[in-house]
Amino acid sequence: MTLTKVNTTASLVETLANLYLKGKPAEISDETITQLCDWLMAEFQQLPLNLQFSDYMRYNNAQEMFADIKRGQLWVSADSYDSTVYPNPIYGFIFQGMHDYDHYLMNSNFSLEGEIAAYNFTAKRAPSLDIQKILYSEIVLRSAAYLYLGYAATPKIVFP
Repeated sequence: MTLTKVNTTASLVETLANLYLKGKPAEISDETITQLCDWLMAEFQQLPLNLQFSDYMRYNNAQEMFADIKRGQLWVSADSYDSTVYPNPIYGFIFQGMHDYDHYLMNSNFSLEGEIAAYNFTAKRAPSLDIQKILYSEIVLRSAAYLYLGYAATPKIVFP
């Protein structure tokens, strides 16, 4: 029996989702959190966009988001960045804006493949392996959980 791409992708989504859902929250050093926040602020200063905070604005697909980015703006939803890793919510806001802009630069959608492409692009700029692991949890694993469940899972950082 030959596995189809759909079955393989569904299996990968389930596997990655379970790593996230069943994983224990990672212990992250204060030094790594400081490094993450400093890096995010540096990334933010390079974004050529006007990030707009919203409690309700959501993009239905990547094309809608890309159209806004072409106009120089990007809506970032409040529930997209409520991770406990950040000492201040502004860093989650910055992370989400940076991540969405990376989707745009990579022309990648919100599928698992699109999230992996965006992660790979971002991870190349990360200043350490620990931050790459945080990004993997935030981008790939959390997205897989969303795709698997059909709704956002409780945010956490896991290192499977």
